[in-house]
Amino acid sequence: MGQGGTVMKLVHAARAAALVLFLGAASGGAAVPAAASDKTLVYFDNDFLGPGQSNIQAMIPLLRDPKVELLGVGVVTGDAWLQEETRHLLRFLEIAGRPDVPVAKGAEMPLLRTQGEMRAWEQRYGAIPWKGAWNAPRPGRSYHPDDPALVPAMREGEPQVAAVPEDAAHLLISLVRAHPGEVTVITAGPLTNIALALRLAPDLPALAKEIVVEGGGLDLAVARVTGNTDYATDFNFLFDPEAAHIVLTAPWKKITVMGNVTGSVKVTPELVGQVASAGTPLARYFHDYAKVGQPLWDELTAAVAIDRSLVTEELVARMDIDLLPGPAYGTAQIWKDEFAPHQGEQTVHIVQKVDTARFLSTFTAQARQ
Repeated sequence: MGQGGTVMKLVHAARAAALVLFLGAASGGAAVPAAASDKTLVYFDNDFLGPGQSNIQAMIPLLRDPKVELLGVGVVTGDAWLQEETRHLLRFLEIAGRPDVPVAKGAEMPLLRTQGEMRAWEQRYGAIPWKGAWNAPRPGRSYHPDDPALVPAMREGEPQVAAVPEDAAHLLISLVRAHPGEVTVITAGPLTNIALALRLAPDLPALAKEIVVEGGGLDLAVARVTGNTDYATDFNFLFDPEAAHIVLTAPWKKITVMGNVTGSVKVTPELVGQVASAGTPLARYFHDYAKVGQPLWDELTAAVAIDRSLVTEELVARMDIDLLPGPAYGTAQIWKDEFAPHQGEQTVHIVQKVDTARFLSTFTAQARQ
């Protein structure tokens, strides 16, 4: 049997069960919640620029931590376009030996923001160097801002499995309703899929366990001037500010925002060497596609979501997104409770410091598996 047939046989049984549950919930049927588990149940939503790099590498803790059950993954346009992101993620799951994980395509565009509007905003308030899927074409890069359907040649090989037929918003809703009070929602890309799910299912925040958001950078102006401007720009919020506003003003039981802390840990040559020495398919993938010098933004977000003891300091405040048409459009704003406008902004836990050494030790071990 060829590789494609083997992979499809591996994935069929696990995905069939997930899809039966999903279709029952989506059609209004009475989905029976799974029995209580001692595992952390996770839905993960991200913009999977690939191959490798932070977006896809964030899957490593979710796939390799034995205390985690990854129920499903949603893909959203952000760092790249939806179609190519989905294919990079599916291929990674094959290489990692987990093609059974349900992957759902989500939003291909932000709720309101457009490429033309962003260009006009930049002309008035200054350039945003990293525009993700809207990056201008340049030599040596595969950016294609005006062709969302294009999937450039995949260096890691083409996937043999496909995304599930349902969209990401409905998959999230069905999983949370099937496991009330148990699902941790993790989002490390633009928040479009989560915002759409909230509009479809206002009961979502009450039924989820919590939400953990990569984003919410504060006071980054100096860092944009003195360091890597791309790394000090809160792209996930800027790409779809209205979606971020909808998510952060929803009444979740708990909201954790990673803020500036995700930029504090970077991929080093030493880390790549330690992982690569294991020689496993996942370790070789990390060696080939990890970007030295890039912060472990999404990896740290996933790790904190499943192990809150990594957090050594946090700030509790009210947070919302500036939606006024000005230079602060799309940036996070925070207040003490007594000074907040109280127009829907929620209390959030903003991570300030983490146990970097323990995170790196655990992540290295997981990436070697």
